[in-house]
Amino acid sequence: MDDRAALVAGVPPARHAEPCAEPGRAIDERALSKLRWRCRRGLLENDLLLERFFARAEPVSEADAEGLRLLMELADNDLLDIFLGRQKPPAHLDRPEVRQVIEAVRATR
Repeated sequence: MDDRAALVAGVPPARHAEPCAEPGRAIDERALSKLRWRCRRGLLENDLLLERFFARAEPVSEADAEGLRLLMELADNDLLDIFLGRQKPPAHLDRPEVRQVIEAVRATR
């Protein structure tokens, strides 16, 4: 089912994670602003952890951005459990960029 047919059927379109062209390159200010907006969550705890991640001295790389985009598809409680180490990420999120973000978030606690 293509994305348009999925929307007509009331099913959200599938999201396809694409590899980053330059994983070490920092994202620009506009992309960072959009990413920060996308990372706003319903749980204050997640918001606090993510704000600390964004406040790090290192710029947000394209790999970080892709890892965050993938993690934002999770429910708030699942995301918090992963950040706190109470559960492991699902198999489809077992990717280097996701692990990198989780480690960085945990390091800022």
